[in-house]
Amino acid sequence: MALVSKISKEAGADEAVACDHWARGGLGAIDLGNAVIRACDKAKDFKFLYDLDLPIEKKIESICKNIYGADGIELSDLAKEKIETYTRQGFNNLPICMAKTQYSFSHDPALKNVPTGFTVPIRDIRASVGAGFLYPLVGSMQTMPGLPTRPCFFDVDLDDEGNVTGLF
Repeated sequence: MALVSKISKEAGADEAVACDHWARGGLGAIDLGNAVIRACDKAKDFKFLYDLDLPIEKKIESICKNIYGADGIELSDLAKEKIETYTRQGFNNLPICMAKTQYSFSHDPALKNVPTGFTVPIRDIRASVGAGFLYPLVGSMQTMPGLPTRPCFFDVDLDDEGNVTGLF
């Protein structure tokens, strides 16, 4: 752990904190939590890649060209409709969080390394207004279904013999 901490700090990390929350629960993550608080309390010079006042399409295009190296984007009809809707609703100033494959800078997991000469297909755009961002769905990217309004843990119990019930 000392070597990992040393290398992390040499690479620019403020801290490298060991934690064993997997074994001790919350007690095993106290040092990590305090390190996160210290990092959050430090002065920040965060800047978005784009001006938040740009149109939604231009913000997506900026990410795709400047981060992924794409030639441009291609919006589906649904994505264009969502841009119109979110703009009309006043959500056009929200930042963008791309939902795409982690296996490539492109939309295609088979395009390895730093591909060039590709166009990023935006098939849909969804809003997480409470969290404060829009997220375009790139290519065939799937998202997790939402959680139920009543958590399933309410149905989990122990019977008289100590067996867990209600899991399935």
